[in-house]
Amino acid sequence: MEMSDVPVNVPIDDPNADTEWNDILRKHGIIPEKPPSPTPMIEEALEEARRLAHENRLEGKGLEELAELEDDEDADFLEQYRKKRMEELSNISTSSVYNQVYHLQKPDYAKDVTETSAKAYVLVLLTSSHGTNVESRILIEMWRDLAKRFGDVKFCQMRADLCIEGYPERNTPTVLAYKDGDIKKQLVTLRELRGAKTTAEDLEKVLIDVGAVRHGDPRLRRERTEDAEASSSRIRRGDAGDDEDSDWD
Repeated sequence: MEMSDVPVNVPIDDPNADTEWNDILRKHGIIPEKPPSPTPMIEEALEEARRLAHENRLEGKGLEELAELEDDEDADFLEQYRKKRMEELSNISTSSVYNQVYHLQKPDYAKDVTETSAKAYVLVLLTSSHGTNVESRILIEMWRDLAKRFGDVKFCQMRADLCIEGYPERNTPTVLAYKDGDIKKQLVTLRELRGAKTTAEDLEKVLIDVGAVRHGDPRLRRERTEDAEASSSRIRRGDAGDDEDSDWD
């Protein structure tokens, strides 16, 4: 009997099994070709993830931290990364032209905020109209710190009622993030963050989210805090302190 005479309802235990009988059925189009194994694609994705993790392991490290890694890293790669970091720091220094909090006047708002946002990120803090709002006082202090550290971002401040007549006190503080003439993000009070417990690290995340600061920026206190916590965790686990050359030996 020719294979063309084989009925289509021939019993098949597992159409994906690698058997001689299934090979015959596939050859004659009775069952579809076996789908390709996902294993090679999974392995390729894992390898790419490992490669990126390896390349990004130095992200956020300062020049002093890079110098401490000279004995642990490939010398050529470390030198290339050091040059890259020095270039980044040079660019940051060149673009850091603000470095202070600018107190806005309503007639100049369009020029100082909307127009300036064409060349830099501009963050506006609208504070409590009565000066008694706890969250406003918290942000005013943090605004000064952020302005000094991120001089390529223009940090502005204005009393809410002087900016928008009748602006509700309950909506202060309000943060407006501008870029290219548009509001990219708006925070009404700190309830989206951690209220009165909001930290500078929380505000750094806002800067990252809107694109004003990139992940791994050496000025980020958030990155340094996470590095310190990781180091402390390793010490608590006993991963450090076993050096045979310790001064305590």
